[in-house]
Amino acid sequence: MKTGGDTWFFLTADYAFGHALERDTTAVVLANGGKVLGSVNVPLNTQDFSSYLLQAQASKAKIIGLANAGGDTDNSIKQGAEFGIAAGGQHFAGLLVFISDVQALGLKTSQGLVLTETWYWDMNDANRAWTKRWQTAYNKPDKFPAMTVAGVYSSVLHYLKAVAALKSAADGKAVVAKMKELPTDDPLFGKGYVRADGRKIHPAYLFEVKKPEDSKYAGDDYILRATIPAEEAFRPMKDDNCPMVSN
Repeated sequence: MKTGGDTWFFLTADYAFGHALERDTTAVVLANGGKVLGSVNVPLNTQDFSSYLLQAQASKAKIIGLANAGGDTDNSIKQGAEFGIAAGGQHFAGLLVFISDVQALGLKTSQGLVLTETWYWDMNDANRAWTKRWQTAYNKPDKFPAMTVAGVYSSVLHYLKAVAALKSAADGKAVVAKMKELPTDDPLFGKGYVRADGRKIHPAYLFEVKKPEDSKYAGDDYILRATIPAEEAFRPMKDDNCPMVSN
């Protein structure tokens, strides 16, 4: 929204997860003064997105929100490239996309895609150094870890810090309480904390996938469009309806 994407059209996977993505994103768009020009429900595991993409293209929305995941997202982007979506000035916004998806699709196909990630391997020296360790450990010199991989490392590290502070892992509830008590601080996600509802709070980042000619080396996939402060990056706890908080 803050970088100009104020009109939206959604391609929504027709099941609970897809509808939840559309609902939550719509709320943010409207709250920030944007407009949703339409949406279309797409059956799960659809192979031919042509009719849905034509509706999105005809809407003239600046952003086409992909409220889907996995193969549906990949097929949307692949076929969108064939229809010249990005070339025509519209941007896909992937609501659940990982760098592994971008690498599988290739920059020629996914260029212009806008997405949010909480971690990117090439953002700083610490991330790059850790990525080299990961590539060596798993013998994957041409692969790049996604935010979920870094997140597992970070969360396990914080768990181990809590166990060390307690000098025991016997009481799971005590360990979780200690994890919420201790501030998080690691080389990948920096400073943050675990909220009462269990949500890990840290910044997120809005990226745009580069054009092939702008990529200088393997894995040089993203342009940073905006940094989303930690307190704005996740659903507010007041909207959680989380029993861990209410009880």
